[in-house]
Amino acid sequence: MTEAILEPDLPIIDPHHHLWDLRPMLPMFPEPRHRFIETLVDAAYYTFDHLHADTNSGHNVVATVFMECGAFYNGTYSDALKPVGEVEYVNGVAAQSASGLYGHQHLCAGIVGHADLTHGTAAGDVLDALLAASPNRFKGIRHQGAWDADPEVLGPPFHAPPQLYRDTAFRQGFAELGKRGMSFDAWILEPQIGDVIDLARAFPDTPICLDHCGTPLGMASYTGRLEERFDIWRDSIIELGKCENVMVKLGGLAMHNCAMPMDGPAAGAGSEELAAMWKPYIETCIHAFGTERAMFESNYPVDRWGATYPVLWNTFKRITASASVDEKAALYAGNAARFYRIEQVLA
Repeated sequence: MTEAILEPDLPIIDPHHHLWDLRPMLPMFPEPRHRFIETLVDAAYYTFDHLHADTNSGHNVVATVFMECGAFYNGTYSDALKPVGEVEYVNGVAAQSASGLYGHQHLCAGIVGHADLTHGTAAGDVLDALLAASPNRFKGIRHQGAWDADPEVLGPPFHAPPQLYRDTAFRQGFAELGKRGMSFDAWILEPQIGDVIDLARAFPDTPICLDHCGTPLGMASYTGRLEERFDIWRDSIIELGKCENVMVKLGGLAMHNCAMPMDGPAAGAGSEELAAMWKPYIETCIHAFGTERAMFESNYPVDRWGATYPVLWNTFKRITASASVDEKAALYAGNAARFYRIEQVLA
C-alpha cells in the first residue's frame, strides 16, 4: 500500500519498536503454527537496516525507543543476567545510528530492557547491570503480563502467569524500579487492565506506560466481540487514566490480536479504513489520559501485520487532523521524550 505522506514535517519519536532475529527460533514451533507465530514469520529478521528503512520511508521520525522482546540475550551470562545482552546489543545499534553516517536520526535513543521482577529484591542487581550496559540510554524495563484463560489468544510460549502484576514477589522487584528512578512498560490484554490499575495505585511514584491501548481482543474466543466488549474496555481505560503516574501508548491496534484488520500481514488496508477502525480506541485513550499522557507508537515490526510503516503513521495523523499544533507536538514526540527522558533529541 502506497500513500502520500500526511504532514511530512511533523517530528515523531517512535517510542515502541523491536529489533530481533527470530529465524533460529522458528523450528521450535511445529506446523501448524499458532497465528501469533505466523504474524512474526514475515518479519522474522528485523535489525538496524530494516528499522532505518522504515523510519526513513517518508515521515519525520527524529528518534526512537527500543522495547525489549527477548532478543540477543547473552548465553554466557547467568539466567538472571542474560537480558543484559539485549541492552548491550541495542546500545551498539544506537551507537551506529549516532555515528552520523546514516543521517541525523537518533534510533534507539532510549532503551527499555527486561528484568525478571519475580526475583524480588534480587532484581535490583539486574537493573544495575542493565544500566551499566547503557548508562546514557537505558531507561527502564518491561515485564509483560499478558495472559488469558483461552490459550489460543496468545499461544503457550507467550502467556505470563495469571495476575502477575499482583504477585508479592513481583511487586518486591517492582519496588526496585522506584529506588532507581526507572520506568515500567506494561503489556497486558484488555481483560487485565484492572491489574495495571492496582499496580499503579500501589506504586503512585513509579512511571508506568500501558502499551497498545490495553490490547483490545478480537480473535480466538473473542472473535467478533470487539463491539460487545468496547464499553468494558472503555470503562477500564477511563479508570486507569485517573492514575496520574500512568501514560498510554496509542497503537498496537494493527496486531493480529485486535483483528483491526482481521487479515495481514499488511493486507492492503489504507489509512482511511484503518482510521475508521482505530479512532474510537485512540480517541477514548486521549480523552481518558489527556494529550499530555499519551504517545503514538509503531509497535514495529509486529504491527506490520496490519499496515506498512508509512500507512500506520498516516492513520494516526488522520485521527488527529483536528488537534492543535501543541497537542500534536506532545502526542507525536514531546510526551515520549519526557517519559523516556530523551528530551535532548528534540533540542
